[in-house]
Amino acid sequence: MYIYMGHMKYEHTKPYEDWFWEKNRIDLKRALVNQVQTNSNSIVLDSGETLQYDDLIIATGSASNKFGWPGQDLIGVQGLYHYQDLESMELNTNGIERAVVVGGGLIGIEMVEMLLSRQIPVTFLVREKSFWDNVLPEEESELINKHIRSHHVDLRLETELKEILSDQSGRAKAIVTSTGEEIPCQFVGLTVGVHPNISFLKDSGIELDRGVLVDEQLRSNIPNVYALGDCAQLKNPVKNRRAIEPVWYTGKMMGETVAATICGTATNYNPGIWFNSAKFFDIEYQTYGYVAAKPNEDEDSFYWESKDNLRCLRIVYKKNTQSIVGFNAFGIRLKHEICDSWLRSETTLEEVISNLDKANFNPEFFKKFEKEVKLKYTLIANE
Repeated sequence: MYIYMGHMKYEHTKPYEDWFWEKNRIDLKRALVNQVQTNSNSIVLDSGETLQYDDLIIATGSASNKFGWPGQDLIGVQGLYHYQDLESMELNTNGIERAVVVGGGLIGIEMVEMLLSRQIPVTFLVREKSFWDNVLPEEESELINKHIRSHHVDLRLETELKEILSDQSGRAKAIVTSTGEEIPCQFVGLTVGVHPNISFLKDSGIELDRGVLVDEQLRSNIPNVYALGDCAQLKNPVKNRRAIEPVWYTGKMMGETVAATICGTATNYNPGIWFNSAKFFDIEYQTYGYVAAKPNEDEDSFYWESKDNLRCLRIVYKKNTQSIVGFNAFGIRLKHEICDSWLRSETTLEEVISNLDKANFNPEFFKKFEKEVKLKYTLIANE
């Protein structure tokens, strides 16, 4: 995202300097794996070369979803997941007049912002009634709707893609929506989710479902084959966690887990308290614990929103004990260690509200929000 927008260069995104690999006796090989042969402990590359292994770690990430739309393979139609997608996007958006982005998740909103950074008008198709309302509660979702439109995005809710039309050269020239409307465009971003990138493992003998099936130590049914990150699917996920979690920090934790096991200390994967972060244009987003789009019967929540509709805070808690179970923060930076500690210790809502300043991680000169939050909480408590 930030490379395309000019905020960073490609070399800034490399995990290490180029000299790191050779110095640490790591052979960095640029190739595609066509096949994994577990019976001979080998992998076959697209060049035909075969490599042997003692242990194999599969960390092949995700691939962008496609759902069989007519025209989905035209020039100018693509997803956004890896560096090759970024290179394609540079070519596919050069000199275009208009773009359409399909899908209302995090990748979709990032792609919209990327296009707007180059003054390319965007129509944004979201099939839900409100942006990301399968994840966000109603108030947060509506806050983001308003913010998207404030950036002059043509946001179309409850609208789906039906077809992508081609010009004479095989390039996208327009899309047709589920309502029959035709929208001219020369670029179509398909951001309707991702799936584990495991198609090359089909005949490997490795047990697959949606992802590579792994146990608590991230080991597959083949003893010396492990999987981690977006492509791993836990057979027995921790309570309240999904079997596949395509977010950056779980991949990092999985890497540490597998490394410990391979190096002689058998270690079970423990993801801890759920958290995630993202950015919707100017609004930063953090979530900790469990905040459902629709509250569970035994839960209630406290919600505060600033008058400018650019910041909000939701704290979900158990009705019977008042102990907190989750946070949503928009436009506010909260300290991870504080929120994590409160959730682990089942701190009460009143205590959290009273000590909100301890969790504030906003930069020094940002406007404080705790006083407004405490005032609303007091008014509700006194009703």
